[in-house]
Amino acid sequence: MNNADPTGKPWNDNEVDLIVADYFAMLTLELSRQPYVKSHRNSALQDLTGRSHGSIEYKHQNISAVLQQLGRPWIIGYKPAANFQNALIDGIERFIETVEDVVPLKMVEISGVDETVELFVENPPALNPGNVDVQAPKSLERLIRKFDPAARDARNRALGERGEERIYFSERTRLAKAGRTELSKKVRWVSKEDGDGAGYDILSFSDSGDERLLEVKTTTGPQRTPFYLTENERAVSAERPNDFRLVRVYDFLRTPRVFELEPPLEQSMILQPQIYRASFG
Repeated sequence: MNNADPTGKPWNDNEVDLIVADYFAMLTLELSRQPYVKSHRNSALQDLTGRSHGSIEYKHQNISAVLQQLGRPWIIGYKPAANFQNALIDGIERFIETVEDVVPLKMVEISGVDETVELFVENPPALNPGNVDVQAPKSLERLIRKFDPAARDARNRALGERGEERIYFSERTRLAKAGRTELSKKVRWVSKEDGDGAGYDILSFSDSGDERLLEVKTTTGPQRTPFYLTENERAVSAERPNDFRLVRVYDFLRTPRVFELEPPLEQSMILQPQIYRASFG
């Protein structure tokens, strides 16, 4: 791709704000299943900024890279490119501060949520990716702390409930397809029927009849988006390692995708204490 910039100058705040707003407008259309033409929008930005087609395309890839780090959806056609400047991070921060949810969950007709469809369970991501030692810019670290993706997803109760619902029906469908109709009818949505506190959300079964205790964690972000795990959930995973499974549902705004983690959880993800319990004795 030709990234030559005819201006020969760094992007100023006004130009950054223009391209960030345009990117999020395209992302909103994409997640809402509405058509748009990237080349037309690129041409409009060229007229507004004097930047080249390639420079604008690469800046879009930079935005994707920042959103990836924030655990947010990005435009599929703009593969993340991580060589971005602080001015872009600041521009994305300014935009997100005004629009926290680019596309509210209730506005999206999510693909792959048919109650009769069993979800395909993928392999989980590797624990130590090759770029784990790459140091993120301080400004990006600050942005991630400010808009913590794990905290964001934990606050979104509607998202969590829809993810659990999707796994509940997927488990029932899996058992029915395996000829275990009686077990399919016994699958329970524990967190909805009994409330939180069990340390898992769904009580299901294997094809052979063994219990499956499923704790569901859902995100609209990509596969590696971090999430919160309670001490109660961790304790249940340790007490019943043969039965407990952590089910990660991701990319929920497009087509929900799934992988499972089995105990000991410390072997498949990095657990860091985040909350202190304060008391007076």
